[in-house]
Amino acid sequence: MTKALQPSAFQRFLLPGFAFKAIVIGGGYATGRELAEFFVPSGPWGGVAAIALSTVLWSIVCAITFVFAWRAQAFDYRLFFKAMLGKGWVVFEVAYILLVVLVLSVFGAAAGSLGAAMFGIAPTWGTLALMVLIAAFVGLGNTAVERLFSYVTFMMYGVYAIFAVLALSRFGDDILVSFGNSIPPRQWVEGGLKYSGYNVVCAVAVLAVLRHLTSSRDALIAGLLAGPLAMLPALIFFVCMMAFYPGIGNEALPSDFMLRRLDVPAFHILFQIMIFAAILESGAGTVHSINERVSNVWSSRRGTELSHGARFGVGIVLLTLCMFIADRFGLVTLISEGYGALSYAFLAIYVLPVLTIGLWRILRSPHLSDQVSIER
Repeated sequence: MTKALQPSAFQRFLLPGFAFKAIVIGGGYATGRELAEFFVPSGPWGGVAAIALSTVLWSIVCAITFVFAWRAQAFDYRLFFKAMLGKGWVVFEVAYILLVVLVLSVFGAAAGSLGAAMFGIAPTWGTLALMVLIAAFVGLGNTAVERLFSYVTFMMYGVYAIFAVLALSRFGDDILVSFGNSIPPRQWVEGGLKYSGYNVVCAVAVLAVLRHLTSSRDALIAGLLAGPLAMLPALIFFVCMMAFYPGIGNEALPSDFMLRRLDVPAFHILFQIMIFAAILESGAGTVHSINERVSNVWSSRRGTELSHGARFGVGIVLLTLCMFIADRFGLVTLISEGYGALSYAFLAIYVLPVLTIGLWRILRSPHLSDQVSIER
């Protein structure tokens, strides 16, 4: 008899953080637009403080979320909130679907902007290319999406490391001047809370990868690592952005602005490819979370797995709606006007319950799955 393969240390400790990073990073983060929106207004040191606050909050919430999900054996967001809130799970789903539509629209707008910036093509073509690729990956299921998370993550860390070396060598003095002459930190708590508020919900979008965990300890470690793994590229990029503070805050694509100042054409192309790959993995992870929710309901009621074709179809329908919204409103408007309201909503309907009900139930019972009855 062949023994079942045991999950690797990578799958248990790093993959959840990589998956969380994959969905968080998206178009706004990778292009620098979200950093400009939420952190630049706080000034150089205030922005760093806001980034640190977001990282700590992400780690705490991810750790509690992962432990609760593992103990309840709830590996999609519907089962997770049924286990935590009972019938109140419906409130979360309504807000989550709104967020999915918004973030996929942002990804579409960012892909369109990248296509226009790199090749001078109409933004619609970049958006369509992203849509087809996302649908293709999610159609192949869990394994394909997890591999996408892993490969793009290593590529991304490498590209950001090169970017940091180039930026520090070219703009290092300007960065030091910005940090040395900056005004005292301001509104950094608000910026950190708002940014972490709508992004931390990505923790429940990656629950499918927790099936590799073997214990609550695995879940705790994976959750604590998720914050730093997701935020490290943002910190590197933000520090480099400060060479052009405060004007960088007004750029629709801060990454493109800085790459033009670096004037290294080959790296400019590589960085833009990395951004597109980041948007692709974020979009794939987001759509995959919806597919997993549909798949679990389908399998419980029909007794069969959701087919690859059905997964592809769900992705196409969802993406078509979102890309229409992207074409209508654009990247800057979606980020500045759409995310703020949802940030506070998820602090109320996800973060607060996790930090209270979730933590209390974890501490009360080491065998949560024995005491949680979930209609699957």
